[in-house]
This record gives sequence, C-alpha cells and structure tokens, in this order.
Amino acid sequence: MINVFQPSLGDEELQAVAEVFAGNWLGHGPRTKAFEAEFAEHIGVEPEQVLFINSCTAGLFLATELLELGPGDDVVLPSVSFVAAANAVAATGARPVFCDVDPRTLNPTADHIDRALTPRTKAVLVLHYGGYPGDIAAIARLCRARGVTLIEDAACAVASSADGTACGTFGDLAVWSFDSMKVLVTGDGGALYVRDPELACRARQLAYHGLEQSSGFAAAKVSHRWWELNVRHFGRRIIGNDVTAAIGSVQLRRLPESVARRRAVAESYDRLLAGAEGVTLPAPLPPGHTASHYFYWIQLDPAIRDQVAADLLDRGIYTTFRYPPLHKVPVYRADGGELPGTDEASDSTLLLPLHQGLDDADVRTVVDELRKSVENRLSAFRRTPGDGA
Repeated sequence: MINVFQPSLGDEELQAVAEVFAGNWLGHGPRTKAFEAEFAEHIGVEPEQVLFINSCTAGLFLATELLELGPGDDVVLPSVSFVAAANAVAATGARPVFCDVDPRTLNPTADHIDRALTPRTKAVLVLHYGGYPGDIAAIARLCRARGVTLIEDAACAVASSADGTACGTFGDLAVWSFDSMKVLVTGDGGALYVRDPELACRARQLAYHGLEQSSGFAAAKVSHRWWELNVRHFGRRIIGNDVTAAIGSVQLRRLPESVARRRAVAESYDRLLAGAEGVTLPAPLPPGHTASHYFYWIQLDPAIRDQVAADLLDRGIYTTFRYPPLHKVPVYRADGGELPGTDEASDSTLLLPLHQGLDDADVRTVVDELRKSVENRLSAFRRTPGDGA
C-alpha cells in the first residue's frame, strides 16, 4: 500500500531512546527541556514560551482554558478544520462560529474571518491547511485591530513561514502536532507556544496538575518540606516526557531534509499532472511563503471524486480528504450559515500520498493510476443511454 501519510524513523531515533533508557530518567526531564529550547529556536521565540506536551489536542484545550473561555463567548474558526479545535472551544461552553474558506487553498482569508466576527467574539482559531501559511499576516492584523486573541492551529505547519516569520508566531497562542503521521513525529506529542510570559508560566503549571514545581526533587533544593503542595489553579497532566522528546530532537535535526523531500514530491506531482484532464492542482504558494508540504491535494469533479478514491484504493494507493467540514458534523450542525467555498472544496478535494518515504517510482505509480482512473470515470460520466454505449 502506498500510504497517504507515513513517518520516517531510523537508527538515530533508536539511539536517542537508548540513551534515555541508559540514563534511567524517562519522564519530564533534561531531554524535554532541551527539546523545548531547540523547538523555540526553530520558530524564533524564547524557550520559556514553548511547552512540550503529550498532544496537539491537549494544547488546544489548554489554550482555551488559558483564555478563560466560557458561555457567552464566541470563537471563529474555519469549518475545514480538525474536530479537536471545535471540541476544545465547545468544551468550555463557548460557541464555535464557523467561517468559510477559499475553495482552492482551503484556508480562510481575513475577509472570511471578518465576516464571521460577532460582538461576542473572544478569539479566532485559524488552521494552516496542509502546512500552507494562508492569509495569516492579514488575519493577525485584523485580530489586533479588533482586540481579539488569535490562536494558530499550526499542527500541519511545523516548517511553514510567511515573509520570514514562522507560522505559529503571528498570534497570541499556537499549537503544533508531532503525532505519528506528521512531518516531525514523536509518536504522540505536540507543542504549545504562548506569547505572554506570565500566561506561559501559568500554562506550564496547568499542564502539570497546577504545581509550581515540576518535581519534588527540584523542590527539595529550595524547601525543607518539599512534599507539600502549593497549588493555586486546577490542572491536569499533559506534559511530554524524555523518551518522546529525545525522538523529537532527532526529528527536528532531520526536519530540513524531510521537508525538502516532501517539496520534491509535490513538485513532481505538479510536473507530472500538469495539463491532466479533469485534475485541478493546488494553487501556487504566494511569494515569501514556505510550506511544510503536509498535504498535496487535487480537486476533481464531485461526480467522480469518490469513485476515483475507490479506484486508487483498489490499486493499493490510499487517499483521503481532510478535513470534513465541521458545520456538517452532527454535534456542530449549524443552522442558516452558508459556506459555499467550504462546500465546494469538501466535495471536490482529494489528498494524494505525500511523505518523505515516497520514492520516484511511487510518485509515478500514483500519477499513472490517477490519470487512468480520472479518464475512465469522466468517460463513463459523460456517456448517456442514447449514445450506443
């Protein structure tokens, strides 16, 4: 099977984990702190502003808690987004307000966000679809002008930037995903960025039970009764650990080569599918934008999209669509809102395999089978009962 997503792990990651085992400290410790500092340098912020956590989803829930969202608050987010984003908002009692997206880029523009703002809007939670920055600079300016907090869901955008600024650092808070199918993987894991230093300190406490000291051993150096608790906020345990952090450090060092390979695969698709009948390719990146190339998506006539996906699966090629629009998910079904760009994109978009493990032969196989399926399905769709077929 040619998978749509696939991690790349090897001897370096195994050696890093072996070193953690040899040190006999598996939990939140020096490797975690080192990875936080390395990732902070990667995105151009201070280490104290970055927290390595056990998942991107946990980071979304923590971000909404830090903002003290609750009943009476609205949060604007694109309907084309992962369900965890809306869940994190709704769990606080706040209302997710879904905005439209550009049907080609599947990212919202500043105008889409602006039209969805309400008098009760407290935050905007924007996704970088497929690792493409989108209209993030203009959205950030809009949020600042309106006094609205901007949260960036940079789950797909670990190496994306716009005009030299890393995605995730335009807003007030951001999350990244390092799960097993992402560009940088730690098995499960994620990162949270908080711009405000005081809020970042509170985030660190809430991520570990509300404790001011991350371990009793550390407290023993400053208190003669280090086992006593000084908890001022309700918290939970969502911190990362040294085993997964060690993998993350290796993956971060390898990130440039991983993204370079993904870019090469995307460019091959662009070249080999140029002019293919019935296949619309992704819009090119604007000048000054770099992408993590997490998704490569094409768009097909909705009448044949699902059939093409089934054909490719039969031929050992797994494709998918992400993310099904949230305004049509039963628990979030919105009344009265028209999101035409979202509907158009969700009916026509298909993600092709894209990961650094794909070789050139895999890419050609995907292209050949895709062309064949589209040609056959279009031909069948165009036939009528009276044409003698």
